[in-house]
Amino acid sequence: MSEEGYKKLVEELRVLETVNRPEISRQIAEARDKGDLSENAEYDAAKEAQGMLEMKINKLKAIIADAKIIDESKLKTDSVQILNKVELKNVKNGMKMTYTIVSESEANLKEGKISVSTPIAQGLLGKKVGDVADIQVPQGKISLEIMNISF
Repeated sequence: MSEEGYKKLVEELRVLETVNRPEISRQIAEARDKGDLSENAEYDAAKEAQGMLEMKINKLKAIIADAKIIDESKLKTDSVQILNKVELKNVKNGMKMTYTIVSESEANLKEGKISVSTPIAQGLLGKKVGDVADIQVPQGKISLEIMNISF
């Protein structure tokens, strides 16, 4: 993963542990003070939120523990690889698109970042400018021509 993506995950984990966790604990204590817990929907909701938060914290910790930061200075643009920005053209309809291939935890289609494990990224890896990649996607087979590779 990129160093930027790693820093975002670490910051998100910090916020979850130092802001969200104490807030949920406060909500649980407040609901507990209201009396009978067997019929207290507020208490049940706070406990469920706590469980979801702890699950998210544990997932983030696992991702951070397994993360390998890629040295961007060693990346090349002679063929498609992770962290490359790839300009593509759909051979069939001429539509152009640009994607950056990133780790699964950094993927965000709105920002043009696709996971390295997606069919499109898998079909592009190792290809060079001018190559046409025939990629099987859920809608069928698409042909994408690689127009440019950059950072």
